Amino acid sequence: MLIITIVSIAVAALLLVRLLLLRREMGRMTEQLRCYNERTTDKKIDVSLFDRRLEALAVQINDQANLVIEAEARRRRTENELRQAIANISHDIRTPLTSIFGYIQLLEAKSITPEEKLEYITIVKNRTKRLQALLNDFFELSVVESSDYRLRTERIGMTVLLSDILIGFYDQFNERDITPDIRLPEEEVTIYADESAVRRVVENLLVNTIKYAVGGVEIRFTRQEKIASLTIVNEARGLFSSDVSLLFDRFYTADRTRSTQGSGLGLSIAKSLMDKMGGTLTAELQGDRLTMTCRWKL
Repeated sequence: MLIITIVSIAVAALLLVRLLLLRREMGRMTEQLRCYNERTTDKKIDVSLFDRRLEALAVQINDQANLVIEAEARRRRTENELRQAIANISHDIRTPLTSIFGYIQLLEAKSITPEEKLEYITIVKNRTKRLQALLNDFFELSVVESSDYRLRTERIGMTVLLSDILIGFYDQFNERDITPDIRLPEEEVTIYADESAVRRVVENLLVNTIKYAVGGVEIRFTRQEKIASLTIVNEARGLFSSDVSLLFDRFYTADRTRSTQGSGLGLSIAKSLMDKMGGTLTAELQGDRLTMTCRWKL
């Protein structure tokens, strides 16, 4: 009986010591978490007492802290992108508006000749079309990136679709004196995607290529196991590796003077549509050759 009593007292003492150690460790963890939340330290929670449940709790708290840090970083990036987008679209809208207003003032002058009047009207029309295109692209991008925007998946014969799109760009290639090297498979390659979205992606890539290409253009469509790939290659002199990583950003143009030829939204719209379809759109620069590659899962 005495032995049982002694053992019971020893066990109780051990449990009490264990409880006191757990309480002290919980207090220590609480203090670490308080310091971390108040940003007085960047040190995450560590556990000095060996206890699997306490260690699991510390891991979960640290994981949650990492999620908060990532969310804060995303919020800051989004805010910076929004500020940059607002600044860029304000610049891009103000430029043609200023030009339109200036030519309207010239049209109001009584001393202009009929030839000058016709020239100014043509310029105003072109600037107005430019402004309309910019606003349409901006609206389309906002719609595409909306969580409510849904694509319709359907069976698409890509060989026929690409041929139809490329024929529509025949005159634009001729105007730039570009003879593209086009290679499409003889057999039909089928993907499941939204046809209007695929058409928009390809058209945007071709518009960008025709606008900035120097020299030859290569257009390839291939099938490799479970992937269908569209590759467009053109010379891009003056483009740097730092530019390539930003090509799909909203309003970005490689032209540092922000030429009024484009809104900088076409590639961003194409990237968003490819993401929506579960595909990829990438850019790679090798020397002076820029390669744009779209990939769809078969």
